[in-house]
Amino acid sequence: MRERKAIVLDLNGCKYLYELHERIRVTFDFPEWYGRNWDAFWDLLRSEISEEITDVEITGLGKLPAALKESGEKMIEILQENKEYQEEANKRNPNYDCWLDHHIID
Repeated sequence: MRERKAIVLDLNGCKYLYELHERIRVTFDFPEWYGRNWDAFWDLLRSEISEEITDVEITGLGKLPAALKESGEKMIEILQENKEYQEEANKRNPNYDCWLDHHIID
């Protein structure tokens, strides 16, 4: 089993969608060419770029302004779908050993 690597996505004080995606890019160490949209987030979560990350702690989610609440929910939805996808992949192929979990810390 791989060593677990935790990262903290701090959304405190985040006011704009671009800023939210930029925090994602920096925290996940995504490349500069990250598309800063939910399709790009999903794609990079399922790529080798994020294979080392196993735990994401999210702070400030409950403090997002009303205009970003839907985006915060979408981000959590994608993280959950990715987690379920990886669980199924691990069941089908025991050598896969890739997974990512998330925890909301507010």
